[in-house]
Amino acid sequence: MKFIIKLHPEMTIKSKSVRQRMSKILSGNIRNTLKPLDETIKVRVDWDKMVVRSNNHDDASRQLLIEALGCIPGIQSFLEVVEFKVSSLDDILEHTQAMFGDKLAGKTFCVRAKRRGKQEFSSLDVERYVGGGINQRCETGGVKLKQPDVQINLELDDDRLYLVSKQHGGMGGYPIATQESVLSLMSGGYDSGVSSYQFIKRGSRVHYCFFNLGGREHEAGVREVVHFLWKKYGASHRVKFISVPFEGVVAEILEKIDKGHMGVVLKRMMMRAGAAVAERLAINALVTGESMGQVSSQTVTNLNVIDRVTDTLILRPLIATDKQDIIDQARAIGTASYAEKMPEYCGVISQKPTIKAVLSKVEEEEANFDFDVLNTAVQASFVEDVRDLGKVWEVPEVEVSEQVTEQEVILDIRAPEEEEQSPLEVDGHQVVHLPFFRLAHQFGELDQNKTYLLYCARGVMSRLQAIHLKEQGFDNVKVYKP
Repeated sequence: MKFIIKLHPEMTIKSKSVRQRMSKILSGNIRNTLKPLDETIKVRVDWDKMVVRSNNHDDASRQLLIEALGCIPGIQSFLEVVEFKVSSLDDILEHTQAMFGDKLAGKTFCVRAKRRGKQEFSSLDVERYVGGGINQRCETGGVKLKQPDVQINLELDDDRLYLVSKQHGGMGGYPIATQESVLSLMSGGYDSGVSSYQFIKRGSRVHYCFFNLGGREHEAGVREVVHFLWKKYGASHRVKFISVPFEGVVAEILEKIDKGHMGVVLKRMMMRAGAAVAERLAINALVTGESMGQVSSQTVTNLNVIDRVTDTLILRPLIATDKQDIIDQARAIGTASYAEKMPEYCGVISQKPTIKAVLSKVEEEEANFDFDVLNTAVQASFVEDVRDLGKVWEVPEVEVSEQVTEQEVILDIRAPEEEEQSPLEVDGHQVVHLPFFRLAHQFGELDQNKTYLLYCARGVMSRLQAIHLKEQGFDNVKVYKP
């Protein structure tokens, strides 16, 4: 089994030294990716192509290699080929006819040849001789140079003939590690997955930083999509996954920051933390999935205020991309199915969030913030090898109840302003209000002889918090969905 690898065009226009370096890196990436699938893989680097050989010839192995080659950055396209040793035009004709003759019945065709090395004939000679010979010997529809039914592609390399049986599209882009590493701030949604993919394709080693706002279930989903992205498109290199516990930061924002500025301040805290993690890993840039105008914190004014918090370069590849286009690309690369089931974090709910934040006002609000909370979160961040994310995380089951018994207490965990605007009343049953950002520290102070039904408007935060409490050893929790 053999494949001819065609380089991404942007690689071919580089200087000789740069092209050689990129080709060397790409050949190593191909080996690293394919060797776990097929130990017989050999890769040869030529100036204008690479040749990948395998001693396995079964269809299952072939399909695995095709799928893997199609997801390696730096490959523009690749050809499945059959190799023969030839010494004359007659040899070329015989092998070409044997492979394609039966497929040309009643069909127009043409022959396209590429040549490398020393032969006594030109590429045009090959096309005329082989095309004319096949047309005379086989029941074809005739030679047609423009838009034929079948185009026969063959390549000559000295005395070797490569007949192309099938052509496959590649991923394009630059080989991973030809560009500098980046740290992608991952939420698990459509945007962060697509922006991470774009930097993988552009040749960066993409490390992943996740700010955990919603407990173990949220992190389990993000770990899943990160592992998928790495395994499918970036498996040639080891990268890191960093989880930063941000629930305390959220609680501090909800306690200390003006409601209109919560979103902007949260993003500034994330950029501070991301920059600290990046510095620890010797990475010079952060990547986000932000798109201009998509939410209130992503106006030009607010993004400017957010960026002022760090000197670290913040890259936003989707900044002018429509949401539907982002979703379409997520479907194409395979991350949409993960994004669709990702729980939406409804914790930081701002009433009338500002779309034109003033830097001085934001800094004034942040003066009330206890930055020891942020520093503690960064220090508590957990770094893992991305390969370990393939392990399945066990998430506790949480019972959902529509009815309330006498021994159960409804625990309204909504933010204070939301509870004040729409108080929850259930006839004959006690309703206790304990905001979600105080729940982890104060739940143990409640009467543990009772069962608590956690309530929030969408049912997402209540489920996340119930799981979090169960992981801490509290079994007397359910989710209330009237």
